[in-house]
Amino acid sequence: MMPKSPRIWQLAERRYGLLGSKCTVCGKTYIGPRNVCPVCNSEKIETIQLPPRGTIYSYTVVHTLPAEKDNYGPYIMAIVELEDGTKLTAEIVDCDSEDVKIGMRVELAFRVIGQESEHGIIYYGYKFRPIISRT
Repeated sequence: MMPKSPRIWQLAERRYGLLGSKCTVCGKTYIGPRNVCPVCNSEKIETIQLPPRGTIYSYTVVHTLPAEKDNYGPYIMAIVELEDGTKLTAEIVDCDSEDVKIGMRVELAFRVIGQESEHGIIYYGYKFRPIISRT
């Protein structure tokens, strides 16, 4: 019997590729896999690559930290609306909380999101950072 790979590797394609699902009947898109469209109940779903840029739709600054984020925060969690209209929840990095604004343009950034133990697997995932204009 083959040993089972850690869950992080089972989710790698989705976590690192920012993949979503799109209903081919109504056109609605979602983050992550879907078997059935919750809008039209169609099972005609395709996997798509979601856009790497969007805007902050809403956000909050988390001051009360969960135990696994001890000594980490405060940190910014936002609902990001991607360029295709898909909304997802993500951490905002590389800026101070007082600089975050609704409507701020952001882009995908891969960062450490956890570690299984002090000497365990370090895993990465998507976060978003402000788009810096380079003119």
